[in-house]
Amino acid sequence: MSAPSPAPRLTRTVTSGGARVYTLTVKAFEGLSVNVFVVVLGEPARPTYTALVDTGSGLSLSTEGLAGLAAVRGTWGEACSWATLDRIVVTHAHPDHAGGLPFVRTLSPAPVAAHVRGVPVLQDPEHFRETMRPRLEAYRTWLGVPAEHPYGVRLGNRTRNLMLPSGVPVATALEDGDRLDGVFRVIHTPGHEGSQVCLGLDDVLLSADHLLPRNSPPLLPAWVHEGGGLDRYLASLDRVEALTGVRVALGGHDEPMPDWRGRIVALRERYEAKLATLLDAADQPRSVLDLTERVSRMNPRQALLLLDQTAALAEFLGARGRLHETRGAAGEALFVRA
Repeated sequence: MSAPSPAPRLTRTVTSGGARVYTLTVKAFEGLSVNVFVVVLGEPARPTYTALVDTGSGLSLSTEGLAGLAAVRGTWGEACSWATLDRIVVTHAHPDHAGGLPFVRTLSPAPVAAHVRGVPVLQDPEHFRETMRPRLEAYRTWLGVPAEHPYGVRLGNRTRNLMLPSGVPVATALEDGDRLDGVFRVIHTPGHEGSQVCLGLDDVLLSADHLLPRNSPPLLPAWVHEGGGLDRYLASLDRVEALTGVRVALGGHDEPMPDWRGRIVALRERYEAKLATLLDAADQPRSVLDLTERVSRMNPRQALLLLDQTAALAEFLGARGRLHETRGAAGEALFVRA
């Protein structure tokens, strides 16, 4: 008999305007937790507005964690429930943040909001998968990973994955600068994912996967994922850094960031170091696979993310004329210092 899942962690942040933001940390996948947020306005006994921001994954270990919504009532006395939910917001269409949306829909009829670029993915994930399949197959070749290589097999599996188990209608398509329900400021922050938004609420920023306290978010080259790439990510960092009146940022993973500006500085420095390391490794024409093995400690769990990272860095340097790109005999990209 399997052991019961541990209770999800629940923490509380109160904004300058008195809104309560509950961070429910649930398992998304084995080895990865994700933050789901419950935002409540008005008196605890009679809330005027309740929103769920992100949904975790569609796996049972994640959906079981959403039962933590009851703890918001039991621990903090908030008269909120699935039946009284006013809004569901998806910060970006990735499985760990949106995969639980079909499950949540069985519990609540609240309207869904997501950035306009994420709407097609959420409403018809199978069509999106088929649309992306040729591009992802070309990407494997471009990386220099043979189909029979263990990483090639995993890249092939990626072409069959769905962002969420089934489509869910999106009632509100968000644009940058919108004021959702008169509550959230919508800040479009592409880079990690083309439809990603951060949400401002008084002096709190829900920074999704754009700004994280422990890691830099995974990136894909812009030619593979529209709205992706290091160039867009850094531009989005600039946009967030220009925000005023933010006391704390709450990311899609891990702990709060009171020193969120310092985190932005650290991320920029980290990318500068990675770019310098990649330039050093490109002393002769090398594939992305070769470069990744030279600059990273490859392990099966992180291999694809490391390949994606190297690819995004190489694309960035190539666009600035610092790396020169040619093609190898198998169609792979080869990069060398310009």
